[in-house]
Amino acid sequence: MTKRAYEDFEEGLEIPIGPYTADRDEMIEFAREFDPQPFHLDDAAGGANELVGSLSASGWHTCSMLMRMMADGFIRDSTSQGSPGVDFVKWKAPVRAGDVLTGTARVLSRRLSAKRPTLGITKIGVIIENQAGVAVLETEYTLLLLTREGIAA
Repeated sequence: MTKRAYEDFEEGLEIPIGPYTADRDEMIEFAREFDPQPFHLDDAAGGANELVGSLSASGWHTCSMLMRMMADGFIRDSTSQGSPGVDFVKWKAPVRAGDVLTGTARVLSRRLSAKRPTLGITKIGVIIENQAGVAVLETEYTLLLLTREGIAA
């Protein structure tokens, strides 16, 4: 199978990603290890929190779920060379156990590297929603992709 190269990521391209189901045990396990705030660890503490109202996934766990969705949706089958960084992440609404997340990755812009013309620089925007159509995460980041010429080199 031929991997998607920079040339395949035309500006405006929309790539569906997901679904991914937020698992309660995984949410708690992630929080124990990386973000041990009470509303990520315990149903009662989550319910007592005015902003989230129930046990909710750490925003960082939501980012991890997003990464899995993007890896499965297009990154593993591309010439990705990684990313130099994320422009922003917005956690728009809590992710709860059992939520089914889906989304769209959109190519916002692209250009070739001035220093390495076999390397493409793409700006990707992503919005993730739960099963009710509520946006839970929005992000923009840069994805580096080899061109077809770069693959052949």
